[in-house]
Amino acid sequence: MSASPFAHPALFYRDDAEYLTGTVPFVWSGLAAGEPVAVAVPGRNLELLRRELGADAGQVRLLDMTDAGRNPGRIIPRVLRAFADAHPGGPVRIIGEPIWAERSAVEYPACVQHEALINQAFAGREMTILCPYDVTRLDPAALADAEATHPVVIDGTGHRPSTAYAPDDVLARYNRPLPPAPDHVAELPATTNLAAARAMANIHAAAGGLSAEQVSDVLVVVTELLSNSVEHGGGTGTVRLWSEAGEFVCEVHDGGKLIDPLAGRRPATPEQRRGRGLLLVNYLADLVRLHTGDDGTTFRAYFRA
Repeated sequence: MSASPFAHPALFYRDDAEYLTGTVPFVWSGLAAGEPVAVAVPGRNLELLRRELGADAGQVRLLDMTDAGRNPGRIIPRVLRAFADAHPGGPVRIIGEPIWAERSAVEYPACVQHEALINQAFAGREMTILCPYDVTRLDPAALADAEATHPVVIDGTGHRPSTAYAPDDVLARYNRPLPPAPDHVAELPATTNLAAARAMANIHAAAGGLSAEQVSDVLVVVTELLSNSVEHGGGTGTVRLWSEAGEFVCEVHDGGKLIDPLAGRRPATPEQRRGRGLLLVNYLADLVRLHTGDDGTTFRAYFRA
């Protein structure tokens, strides 16, 4: 293990027995040491751990990652930082499983970027985040990415340093152009008109089958993304909206380049008046994807109808 107070190992497991062997002692040793422990994993694995922990489950913060981490962009601020910041006095332990076999191809790049960014977000913090990976159900490429985003791997042979660890390379590799939009989209090119963007979003989000609450969320997201473009992305933004495969998609493109990879992933402080926009987008959308480069930055927020 590294001498750093922050540890971020990957746990490669093949079945329920290996899953429990790799996670339950981690929880129990934390509780025995008086350390706060949280578990955020998909529902089936959450119930598996809950049963195995028995009465000790009541001492652990338990979260279903399919809900809490539906959008990978909200996991650092709303799950990991929220728990760690609530216990600032000493070591903290978290089991976080953001990647599972049912994640879609559209979701997966955001998951990998999240895993890479954990290393920046918690550098120097006195905590351990253990990330399980199902080696029997995940694609080999996902396991290779896990080796690149975690400095240590735990498997049936024990602990070993990852010789492929290179989280910055992962961030660069997955900062790729987003999949093409459909041929027919609603568009406001190079605009600063927030009212027009909101009106267009209101019409198309409702027609896309979203609930009234989701339509309200879309309006907030459109407002925040376009405001961000006007202030930081060259003065204007192009808004595009469409529905596909049961999802409503809001895209904003501008001419700026996003420099801070943790933008939108830091919790806002009570006294903070500005800088909440991208964080709010991550909290409201079911998925956020982005691409940034010399030709500009594109944010794409997805809402499941």
